[in-house]
Amino acid sequence: MCGLAGIARVDGASLDAEADGLLRRMSQTVAHRGPDDVEVLRDGPVGLAFTRLSLVDVVGGGQPLHSRDGSLVLIANGEIYNHRELAATLPADERPRTGSDCEVLIGLYRRDGLRFLDKVRGMFAFVLWDRRENKLLFGRDRFGVKPLFYHLNRDRVVFGSEMKTLFCDQDCPRELDWQAAIADQSLTKQPAFATGPVNTWFRDVELVEAATIVTIDLRDGRTSTHRYWSLPDFSGGLDLSEAEFVDAYRELLVSAVDDCGMADVEIGLFLSGGIDSAAVAALTGPATPLRTFTALNGSTLANGDAEHGHRIAGMLGLPNHQVLHDTATTPTAEEWKRLVWLLESPVVGPEIYYKHEMYRYVRLAHPTVKAMLLGAGSDEFNGGYSVTVANGGDWQDYLAALRGMARRPAQAANPDLSPWWEHSEFPLLREDVLWSGADRGDPHARFFAWKYRDVLQYNCWHEDRTAAGNGIESRVPFLDHRLVELVGGIPDRLREPLLWNKNILRRAMRGVLPDEVVDRPKVPFFYGDGVAYTYRTFARMVNADDGALLEEALSGPRAKEFIDHDNARALAASLEQDPSSGHVEFLLHVVNLGLLEQFAAAPPSPPSIGRATTPPVAIEVTDWDAEAESVEQLTLRRPEVSRDAVVRLAEEVLLLHGPTDPDVWYVLVNGAVEYVVDAAESPDWARFLTALAEADGERTAGEVADAVGAQWSALTSSLGDAVEFGLVQVGVDG
Repeated sequence: MCGLAGIARVDGASLDAEADGLLRRMSQTVAHRGPDDVEVLRDGPVGLAFTRLSLVDVVGGGQPLHSRDGSLVLIANGEIYNHRELAATLPADERPRTGSDCEVLIGLYRRDGLRFLDKVRGMFAFVLWDRRENKLLFGRDRFGVKPLFYHLNRDRVVFGSEMKTLFCDQDCPRELDWQAAIADQSLTKQPAFATGPVNTWFRDVELVEAATIVTIDLRDGRTSTHRYWSLPDFSGGLDLSEAEFVDAYRELLVSAVDDCGMADVEIGLFLSGGIDSAAVAALTGPATPLRTFTALNGSTLANGDAEHGHRIAGMLGLPNHQVLHDTATTPTAEEWKRLVWLLESPVVGPEIYYKHEMYRYVRLAHPTVKAMLLGAGSDEFNGGYSVTVANGGDWQDYLAALRGMARRPAQAANPDLSPWWEHSEFPLLREDVLWSGADRGDPHARFFAWKYRDVLQYNCWHEDRTAAGNGIESRVPFLDHRLVELVGGIPDRLREPLLWNKNILRRAMRGVLPDEVVDRPKVPFFYGDGVAYTYRTFARMVNADDGALLEEALSGPRAKEFIDHDNARALAASLEQDPSSGHVEFLLHVVNLGLLEQFAAAPPSPPSIGRATTPPVAIEVTDWDAEAESVEQLTLRRPEVSRDAVVRLAEEVLLLHGPTDPDVWYVLVNGAVEYVVDAAESPDWARFLTALAEADGERTAGEVADAVGAQWSALTSSLGDAVEFGLVQVGVDG
């Protein structure tokens, strides 16, 4: 993982000495991506800046890299996993002279021209200067794991690994594109397929597309693109049996994990507790000893991910560090602003914050770990969302939901016909009437393409930035194009047995991982059980210091045009009382957009991996069962409620009996069911809560407990949660 930056004249002229200052500023802006070395080159029309994180050939792999005759100059970020295999195919005088994995690109380009990436496996972004042709080439890997942005005007092109490098040039526009941002599906969460270009969020800032080479003629600025890879064609399918698909998938995954283990430094693994990261851990060879790191917060404690991460590491004999984010800790406004500027994206939310803190812990506590293996990308292409999309149904329900998402654009184009599909479970009109002969395509293929866009817009973007912001490189074995091509080649008749609930991966790992890991249902990172802990944290952040962060975000001139300020403030206030509604992330999107508008106009200081803030901590759990209570106490920092405190249900809370089971009570907040209390599982809490609902609001907690015979020790955890989430209000001592 490295930082790329540079400038080139596109009018036939050479750069003058003033470009040196710009190159230095650009290199400082991406210094966090490459803290080990920095090199700057200015020659003729081209200036290059390179900051290095040393992972392969630590001593001799510096850049820029040059061909033997000096006609080709390369700077590259990432890893070419099959570089030795590729180098062996080159003539002796074109083979790399250093141990750098990226140097092989020079010989491949010399031999194959624009076809030189066809057989390359890896994650990369590069800038290649062809002196003879007087051309500059930009290129990226198939899934956009490594970024590269540019801005081109009549005189010159500026480029870099992050957009903030472009903003070092006064001629580069610095304007947030509000209109495009607020309509983007990654912000609106509209349940419809989105397959358009990746949104860079800023006007006139271009992102080199994944799997694409951009060529810029330095004589006149003419630009051309060459796409060297596309998603697999779903029209046919590979002629393999179920068992052959599973075997081929396992074989390719082993190869992909082995590729991602390539390094001359220590590598770690983020172990979530699910099958994806567990598979990577199990398939990493003994020659690559792994430290594993698991997020421990209120959500991952409640949904079991933290516990399962610990148990999987124990099964595999790997050390596990539970990185703690207790529920009382809230990011400061300054921490949030630094994170948003690091990401340069409005899609910054709780997941990204937690991920960044995980990397920050690794950097501070285990600085020898320079690369991190991830389980990312498996859900998107292996059917990981099928059960969720089916909403509790089966494969046919999943397909029906996909057809519904595919139908939305046609409904928008035909609003007079749309009600036929919106107001009935059994539409009476044939879909052909809505589509009017347009090609609907294969909904599964369209879903696949949508998830590909998600990977480009969200997954790879935030995985790269949160890691790079801490001088670490993220690696994603599941985004090996051979795996995606194989899954894309599954014919329609085999999709259900192989892609329902990630069966192709589960079957591939049967016998490699214990059945309890293979069969564990997918759980979201922080959604589901315990999501209220996460939402509460970020609602507190927005409302801290009388809403200072929100007010700052709303203060920009364009924010005043697009955002209803009164409603934003009202939503922030309501979320502090009831964060469980799920609108916290929408509010954060608005905050982020407002901040980015101001950052673009007046860029803050470059991100720095040396900032002195309170370091994250981790706990080492030896026996989860024996230490569960202490882990919970460290994580769930509940308010302590005294027996002498006067307690009452909040006004907006209502308790209702279940319609069929008298042991089940439903807790309604503002008329919506938010929690369920089962008296069979929590008898003391159920009795206390029902008594509290009937009380006059003048009794102490101890008096209510004694009146119903509830054990105080059995109440403290649930009562603390109820106070934390605003269900129970605490008055003065009696």
